Amino acid sequence: MRSMLYRLYERRLLRELAGGPLPGHVGVILDGNRRYAAERGIGEASVGHAAGAKRIEPFLVWCQELGIPYVTLWLLSTENLSRDDTEIARLISIIEDTIHRIGVGEQAGQRGWRLTAVGALDLLPDSTRRCLKEAEEATAGHDRLRVQVAVGYGGRQEITDALRSLLADRAAQGFTLAEVAEELEPQDIGDHLYTTGLPDPDLIIRTSGEVRLSGFLLWQSAHSEFYFCDTYWPEFRRIDFLRALRDYQARSRRFGR
Repeated sequence: MRSMLYRLYERRLLRELAGGPLPGHVGVILDGNRRYAAERGIGEASVGHAAGAKRIEPFLVWCQELGIPYVTLWLLSTENLSRDDTEIARLISIIEDTIHRIGVGEQAGQRGWRLTAVGALDLLPDSTRRCLKEAEEATAGHDRLRVQVAVGYGGRQEITDALRSLLADRAAQGFTLAEVAEELEPQDIGDHLYTTGLPDPDLIIRTSGEVRLSGFLLWQSAHSEFYFCDTYWPEFRRIDFLRALRDYQARSRRFGR
């Protein structure tokens, strides 16, 4: 009975969304894995991370079915890297398995998802960098869904690295610091961000009840719509996603004007 009601409600949500604008780029802060495991007494944090990893592929399928072309998933922050060594080692292993499954696994070619990685990748273990590179190379020719995974990512670090790259680039061209400062435009910084080449996110979703971005896509989210839900990421359902899209459609986007 409950399953039937769920399907009926899902169909109603889809009817409500039909014909309305959908985001071209959805960013997701996959939050609540640790609390999911702790509150349900099902084991240590890695059990929650593993449960959250299983939710990623269904979510990407939902996006593809709805025709959403770009998705960014925040899998690991720079701050996460300072946590307990054992937990981080297990989390990184889960991330590597997930990236390999999505990018190099048996169904990767059929799905046509293109994976790219963003973040301070030099802070990651060699095995993780190899895994990300392998997935990027294996999916380089795919064009059905662009999946950007943020691993070892922090918004402040990204802007810092962008400025560092910009200054180094201008210096190589013979510009003085004064000349760079005088001519600097926002787009100059944007051109050196990790996410260069992708449109800014239209909608950012954060699960787990936290109402903040925590540094996710700080520069790119200037005109994004935000949606916060109480559901922990491992329990995030299709109807939760459809509700977020319904909320998005109900908003009037002004882009700062």
